[in-house]
Amino acid sequence: MTAAHFVIPDGIDDPSRPTGGNTYDRQVASRLALHEHAVPGFWRSPDAESFAALDATLRQIPDGAVVLIDGLIASTAPYVLVPQSRRLRVVVLVHMPLGDEREGAVLSAAAAVVATSEWSRRRLLELYGLAPERVHVAVPGVEPAELASGTGTGEALLCVAAVTPGKGHDVLLAALATITDLPWHCECVGSLERDPGFVESLASVNGVTFTGPRTGAELHQSYAAADVLVLPSRGETYGMTVIEALAHGLPVIATDVGGVPEALGYGADGNRPGLLVAPEDPRALADALRSWLGDADLRDRLRQAACERRDSLPAWSATASAIADALR
Repeated sequence: MTAAHFVIPDGIDDPSRPTGGNTYDRQVASRLALHEHAVPGFWRSPDAESFAALDATLRQIPDGAVVLIDGLIASTAPYVLVPQSRRLRVVVLVHMPLGDEREGAVLSAAAAVVATSEWSRRRLLELYGLAPERVHVAVPGVEPAELASGTGTGEALLCVAAVTPGKGHDVLLAALATITDLPWHCECVGSLERDPGFVESLASVNGVTFTGPRTGAELHQSYAAADVLVLPSRGETYGMTVIEALAHGLPVIATDVGGVPEALGYGADGNRPGLLVAPEDPRALADALRSWLGDADLRDRLRQAACERRDSLPAWSATASAIADALR
């Protein structure tokens, strides 16, 4: 395959703002021979300068080239992408479906689409009526990791997510505030700068600490010291922190949204390596946490299932291979 081009947001390697999408892009780019083009701009709310930079970048790519474009950029830019799709073979990598007209126009004009979960693929087909053979799946991979040591008592809770409304930290704090009769402590690892107003609005709960973002060895240390991952998201395309936790043998307590059940999967005996609860329901989350904290047998069963699921987690090499197949 002739080397394709990869258009990505500027700053995907910035350790101060780690995201699942940035990690995914870097892992894929490091395994495939792609010509990288980093486009500046705040792509969650792009302006005219951002679109001009994208247009200038694409105009430098020769006619007929295969161009993989991060959906954070592509899905907001139909006025640039639709015309360019007439001369380039555009493949859009959708990390999170937006569900609006802009994205629909871009994906309909693209030569192919890559979703990061089976759930996301189904969602895109439902939203936009795309031809099924044009929509591929490349689930995120995970790096092998050593088993977490934890505390043995289950009281070390860990949440790894940027502190934004979509990740549900307000729901987590509301749930934890009702569990004052059991020992626990919760470390929340993730950026505090994405939505300062939301961060400011969060209630203070004894036992909860916010560390800011962590990557590399620091993040591995957080997983290694934990007993369970708690992910109270309002929506997830897949849930990369879920498989990161499972790679450390950690069970997961998460909301039953999007691709989270797909990421959580099953152990060899068919049991879930965690508990799924309804989103935006502090009481349901509190009940699950109480079950975890108060039932040693449940903890043992979930840990066993997590260790079994650990052996079947996807590798980044498989992700890159699926992307390469789509580009071909």
